Amino acid sequence: MSLRINDAAPDFSAETTHGTINFHDWVGDGWAVLFSHPKDFTPVCTTELGTMAGLEDEFKKRNTKIIGISVDPVEDHVRWKEDIKKATGQAVEYPMIGDSDLKVAKLYGMLPADAGDSSDGRTAADNQTVRSVYVVGPDKKIKLVLTYPMTTGRNFAEILRAIDSIQLTARHQVATPANWQNGEDVIITPAVSNEEAEKRFGSFETILPYLRKTKQPTG
Repeated sequence: MSLRINDAAPDFSAETTHGTINFHDWVGDGWAVLFSHPKDFTPVCTTELGTMAGLEDEFKKRNTKIIGISVDPVEDHVRWKEDIKKATGQAVEYPMIGDSDLKVAKLYGMLPADAGDSSDGRTAADNQTVRSVYVVGPDKKIKLVLTYPMTTGRNFAEILRAIDSIQLTARHQVATPANWQNGEDVIITPAVSNEEAEKRFGSFETILPYLRKTKQPTG
């Protein structure tokens, strides 16, 4: 069963490069990004894990933890980290989940229930659907899901942009337009009347009766 926006993020316990974690406890009262990989020692994923390592401080600024998962054991992850640093110049300090029994991949609907219970003998192509990114909020609900093919490296700047939008719109009754970047004008949601919009946001521009723009709120 596929996960949808606002579904509860399935909880689990797993071994990681930082020891055993319970996912919901690990997320705590902040935000989290869980991003998955079909296999260790694969070229595209190597570049992705290094890119995420270089962006870890940007996620921290947004009160967001990052955690990777790959359908291989933790001991392989430890060796893979050396390759990632060699290839990208970035040291992976965030945890990486070992999913050698395929438990988490199946729990999140990335592999079918009949996929077996071991990563042994499975190729990256066998696991090619394990290529999703999940943004999880403090309420442990899924706020965003992005799934990529194996041959297309993920754009993690877009994930940061989306988190900026999700966090902003969680605090204010606004939405963000196409290609929005942090600091640009936002859309006032239809649930807010013109009178209430003026009280909340001050001046705003009415482009269409259902499309009103205003400066990005602060706070």
